Amino acid sequence: MMQAKQLEISRLASVAPPTVQAIIDGRLMNAASGKTFPVISPIDGAAIAVLPECDAADVDRAVTGARAAFESRRWAGMPPKMRKRVVLAWAELIAAEALELAVLESRDMGMPIRMAEDLDIGFAVETLRWYGEAADKIYDELANLDDQVSALIMRAPLGVIGAILPWNAPAMIGAWKLGPALIAGNSMVLKPAEDASLVCLRMAELALKAGMPEGVLQAVTGGGEAGAALAGHMDVDCITFTGSAEVGRKIMTAAAASNLKRVSLELGGKSANIVMADAPDLGMAAAVSVDFMFGHQGQVCEAPTRLLVQRKVRDRFVDEVVARADALRIGNPLDLANNLGPVVNGSQRDMILGRIADADREGIRFALDGRAKTLPSTGFYMAPSIAVSNNPRCSLAQEEIFGPVLTVLEFDDIDEAIRIANGTRYGLGASIWSSNLDTVFHAAKRLVAGNINVNGGTGPVVELPFGGFKESGFGRDRSLHAIDKYCDLKNIIIRSSR
Repeated sequence: MMQAKQLEISRLASVAPPTVQAIIDGRLMNAASGKTFPVISPIDGAAIAVLPECDAADVDRAVTGARAAFESRRWAGMPPKMRKRVVLAWAELIAAEALELAVLESRDMGMPIRMAEDLDIGFAVETLRWYGEAADKIYDELANLDDQVSALIMRAPLGVIGAILPWNAPAMIGAWKLGPALIAGNSMVLKPAEDASLVCLRMAELALKAGMPEGVLQAVTGGGEAGAALAGHMDVDCITFTGSAEVGRKIMTAAAASNLKRVSLELGGKSANIVMADAPDLGMAAAVSVDFMFGHQGQVCEAPTRLLVQRKVRDRFVDEVVARADALRIGNPLDLANNLGPVVNGSQRDMILGRIADADREGIRFALDGRAKTLPSTGFYMAPSIAVSNNPRCSLAQEEIFGPVLTVLEFDDIDEAIRIANGTRYGLGASIWSSNLDTVFHAAKRLVAGNINVNGGTGPVVELPFGGFKESGFGRDRSLHAIDKYCDLKNIIIRSSR
């Protein structure tokens, strides 16, 4: 069975990407300028498609169409039960192409095929199903002010939402934004990352096939110019963004300089993974830590890039982590036998190697140096590296690297671990391993992070809100709470005559 699936993956890898144009008002379109850019696969550095390089003119067309769709109420005025049916049908169309989309994702940005199918595409489908089911279950409020006055407190969709996506899990993170915004009745302009646009374009095309009215979901491709045009557009009511802190700041500036549009940001992270000596299963802790840290080459915003180990178990725990990381098989992400694929592009690889070189100059010791590993000769591959430091202020422990580099730090007691964990400008995620519930709750109340896993926790689940504190951003994706950021409240006050 596994061999048959591998053969099918190999066949799909030779199929041309199905959607290679922007989608505006229900039509596939090229950039008005005629400009394009190549899609380079990190597997081997080869071009696998050419996409429109959209600019401000294309973004304006997309926003204008989205506004027209919103004002016509062809989606916002549709009964919630009908919106539910469309979103559920959309989810099923994506699910029917799950393996095709997973192969496309692996080719586009290097995600291992198992992760692409189960995590990125699988959770995108689950997310759209969940929000689709919620569409007709969101109610407004009624307040009786006195015997003759009542007031309806109504959620109103904001209008046109701009969603700028990252490249590391575009289908899943895209669904986290598309689901709540669309069921609330908004229109959307989607701008996927230039390094991971192909699956997003196909998903947008499938939305039309599911019955979503033209103009409700637009998709434009390109780089920074398209993103800047969307962030600064005077007729966009909200920008939701996942990506770097640097770009997040630019989006906030653009929002302030334009129409004071709402902004929701999920930015970087430097998550601490705290391992106490009384962890219920140190072997499981090591296995989960390695999988979470290196499973997508460290290209996960919540990746536990700082491993904090209690001093009395540090050496043997680190030895276990090093052995597991060193055993990971690196190669073509379309091969089911491989654990890790490449990083997303050559620039990312060069940046990561530069950070490792900086650590060398700081005198940081590497218990595992991925630079010594034999890797494929083509593509943008890297092997895991594990640094061991006594300095929680060193560059590897402070800066988000977004690559396969883990930093090990040690501590004596939980309060020292909490101080180290909170000692960065980020506050996205954290983990703690301990059998002592007093220790767990003591830490959980004091860790400055939006998502805290205890003894393994869970992977991404749509039922729980996701987002960070400090420079990891603000606003929450996932859960019913996410719907609120795409709505505003209005009061309708009614006085009766009797």
